[in-house]
Amino acid sequence: MSRREYIGTGLMFIGLTALLGTVWACDVEHLPDGVQAYQLYCLGYTSVVFAVCCTCFAFMVLREKRSQLFYRLTVWSLILSGCVEALWGMGQIYGLFRSNHALYMLTGSFYNPGPYSGYLAMVFPVSLDEWLRLRKTRVRTTYDTLLMYASGGVCVLLLCVLPAGMSRAAWIAAFVSGIVVCGIRCEWFVRLKRLKWKTLSYAALAGCIIMGVVGYALMNLKVASACGRLFIWKICCKAIAKAPFCGYGSNSFARVYGNTQEAYFSKGTYVAWEEHVAGSPEYAFNEYLQIALEYGIPVLLFVLCAIIFCIRCGIQMRRNAVCGGMISFLIFAFASYPLHIPGFVVTLFVVFAAGFIGDSRWWYFLWIVIALGIGLYAMRYNHYEACKQWTRCQFLYRMGDYSLAEKEYGKLYPLLQGEGAFLFEYGHCLHKQGMYAVSNRILKEAIGRTCDPMILNIIGKNYQAMGEYGQAEQWLVRSIHRLPGRIYPYYLLVKLYAEPEFYDAVALRDAAKIVLTKEPKVPSAAIKEMRREVENIVSTKIEN
Repeated sequence: MSRREYIGTGLMFIGLTALLGTVWACDVEHLPDGVQAYQLYCLGYTSVVFAVCCTCFAFMVLREKRSQLFYRLTVWSLILSGCVEALWGMGQIYGLFRSNHALYMLTGSFYNPGPYSGYLAMVFPVSLDEWLRLRKTRVRTTYDTLLMYASGGVCVLLLCVLPAGMSRAAWIAAFVSGIVVCGIRCEWFVRLKRLKWKTLSYAALAGCIIMGVVGYALMNLKVASACGRLFIWKICCKAIAKAPFCGYGSNSFARVYGNTQEAYFSKGTYVAWEEHVAGSPEYAFNEYLQIALEYGIPVLLFVLCAIIFCIRCGIQMRRNAVCGGMISFLIFAFASYPLHIPGFVVTLFVVFAAGFIGDSRWWYFLWIVIALGIGLYAMRYNHYEACKQWTRCQFLYRMGDYSLAEKEYGKLYPLLQGEGAFLFEYGHCLHKQGMYAVSNRILKEAIGRTCDPMILNIIGKNYQAMGEYGQAEQWLVRSIHRLPGRIYPYYLLVKLYAEPEFYDAVALRDAAKIVLTKEPKVPSAAIKEMRREVENIVSTKIEN
């Protein structure tokens, strides 16, 4: 290559690394738990860097004879990104770097080890394919040899970190995508076609038995977690069945899921294990079900067809590495929520572009425009600074300074009214201040953003404080139906039925019996205190 082409290639690698480096952006010290505002903030700047660098590359380097250069640069940008994440995780395991979550040692730059493991699983087939390609090269230069050892080293590093993430979906994604890449590079699929049907039948039977045993073992590795996912999918399918074609709209998952789970438990036909594993999830833990729920089955089918088309184009152009990455993502998305993490979405965007874009410069420029548009939109409409102020408000909220916290929450409300956790905290502050009507208005907005039953409890307490006991009972019963495994709403019902204006001895006795006898998921001092108070209420109101 000429000097001009070397400069253009270097700029392209910088641009791709900057864009993929969005996944490294984390600011857990200044943001509330799980909030991704900083990645969106950084995406705006990295997309500008990427657009400038890629435009220079297009004019300085891109030619038909160089059509594979962009693909190779993408592959090595992904390998570099995966290497940084793996080293980050290794440092966390050995205590060199702090984790981004108080409950987990290993998170990488992510907030949770699940998506982190999925990201490593997505990079694994990319580095594996590059190692296989360079290993099979008959005439290798010193440069090729160094790249071969580098890609192989990253593969080993990823395999060292992946088991520690304890993500079964990531393990399966890495294994299957690795098999596909090896099958293409080592021509396993060609050899299978030469086998007789009888041999293939025995091999298929043996494979099914092995998969069954492995699946059973993975299921029993974390039984409660697996059952919880299955229950979430069951509720999602019930919701989809009611609106299969149009869905419920963007960002409607929490509202729809909460209402559907509430309706399901209210019938009383559930089994005991479902009550034990039920929760209030933020995501469906299955991107396909969530797309179908929010946008309808036709949109899901369109998305799947587009993905299959991109993979087919990638295989035809022999871009096996990124095709392996796509397959890994498709498998991981079946049991997690990668599309809700900006850095993961950016990586997926780059992978699909590398597999789909061929020799056409028009497609290439269209991809740059789309990336720049998404980045500028994220820069314009992200609320990073507001979320930083929210963190300071949380400090006041947790310290019990509700008066000052309520004023600060009120200032941030126009910017953060789309955040369910923010609305709950704001509404709870208003409740503590005795502003019950305003608190209910804010909390009813929060119901559309999160399915946490605690919101229903606070609304019920507000109505009780305002003397609207019938409304209070209705909201507390809704809370029980949404998550029947919780003891707290029964405790609130006991206090409600003990009110002189709403006294009901039979209902009080029934609710008190549940509080005193129901087995909690996690025993705590708070439950013991509630039970002592209920015993006092029963002895005062009923026995006397």
